[in-house]
Amino acid sequence: MQGDKQILIFSDAGGTGRSYHADLNAVNRRRRSHYLLEAGWRADNAIQGLGRSHRTNQASAPIFRPVTTNVRGERRFISTIARRLDSLGALTRGQRQTGGNGIFDTKDNLESNYAEFALYELFKQIFQGRFYEVPLGTFEQMTGLCLTSDEGGMKIDLPPLRQFLNRLLALKIGMQNVIFERFELLLSQQIETARAAGIFELGVETLRAERFTIESQSAVYTHSATGSVTNYLKIERVQKNNIQTALEAVDSASKYQGQLMVNEKSGQAAVSIPTHSIFDSEGGVVPRVLLVRPQKETRVPVDKLESSTWKQVSTEAFVAAWSKEVSQLPKFTTDYIHLVTGILLPIWKTLPIQNSRVFRLQLSNGEKVLGRVISAENIRAVAEQLGLKNKLLSPEELVSLVLNERYSEQLPGGVTLRCSTIANERRIELVNALSLADSLVAVGCFTEVIQWRKRVFIPANSKAASILAAVIEILG
Repeated sequence: MQGDKQILIFSDAGGTGRSYHADLNAVNRRRRSHYLLEAGWRADNAIQGLGRSHRTNQASAPIFRPVTTNVRGERRFISTIARRLDSLGALTRGQRQTGGNGIFDTKDNLESNYAEFALYELFKQIFQGRFYEVPLGTFEQMTGLCLTSDEGGMKIDLPPLRQFLNRLLALKIGMQNVIFERFELLLSQQIETARAAGIFELGVETLRAERFTIESQSAVYTHSATGSVTNYLKIERVQKNNIQTALEAVDSASKYQGQLMVNEKSGQAAVSIPTHSIFDSEGGVVPRVLLVRPQKETRVPVDKLESSTWKQVSTEAFVAAWSKEVSQLPKFTTDYIHLVTGILLPIWKTLPIQNSRVFRLQLSNGEKVLGRVISAENIRAVAEQLGLKNKLLSPEELVSLVLNERYSEQLPGGVTLRCSTIANERRIELVNALSLADSLVAVGCFTEVIQWRKRVFIPANSKAASILAAVIEILG
């Protein structure tokens, strides 16, 4: 604490009653880097130990670094602490991510629901012979875990997850690493799939932005016994775009062994970084890369990237393409959040089952709001069931949904708004609108004859939202 020594090593004995944090009253206020060398089995001891360098009245919070070797079985011990810290956070704060203070990632918990699904897929691959390095007979002999039923099929009552993890610790290091690597890849795949589907469970999440403003509010349900009200809020969200500079992109490529790429067709730039693989239906490994763009990231199989128009370029060409794209991006993005707040349990089944995430946010006037977010593509169905009659989606939202998520919307007069792909280009099409073609062209739409049939489109550019608003007004 006086700065005489720069390194401190302590065990459980030093994990109680002592303070090693960057106290404002201490001479040494440098930020601490806390390495957790031996996690142990007890979460309460781990919390006590981590709390020695993370306390009140400190100049800065420490950086926590859990340490494991290349023996993947050690992840079993880290997993135990991660699981118990997750449980502690759910009990003490009502937020699972607060228990571990962000020390652990979701994939560090090898005993979660996603890990259960990953284990089932692993057992299935072993039983069906799709895990070539570990044949079924070898696996059963090494671990003592039986996957085969008396009838010759795969067991319904498979070995539990904790037993599987414990048995792996008894294997030779080489085989242990092979099985753990496959299990971790399957776990990452489960988590990625859940996130993409919007069903990833994180407890209560906090939304952050530059500004939240209520655009409209409606009472949609009143509980007869208590008088409690359920409200629908349409909230305008203004976010500052997190845009990487060209120098930051080049640095990340150097740091993560990435490649600088430019799309020969669109002229867009991206950094290609190796990422975790996935498995195909045959159990084969599909290598992938992470394409990092100025505002988004996508994972692409290596073979598809190699056959695409993305090509590796020099640093100068990459910086020029990236900087050009960044200069054309807006600094702020405005979109809308559809939130159902108040008493939710009586109408819970009315809301979409595929996304039950709960969010909290703070409005510009300081008011705090807690509720379930309804995605824009589901809001129409929910609105009908809740009795909402007002227009819920703005033209800007409709354009974004149609182009990015292939959403379709039934407009007045029997006209359908949808996404159509013409010559590998996504377009906004108005179906069953030929009778009004002249009026629609007058407000900015255009027509084109494709396969001897005349079709009506809205230009997919910056004016699309204003043109769509005029189209809706014409349709009445």
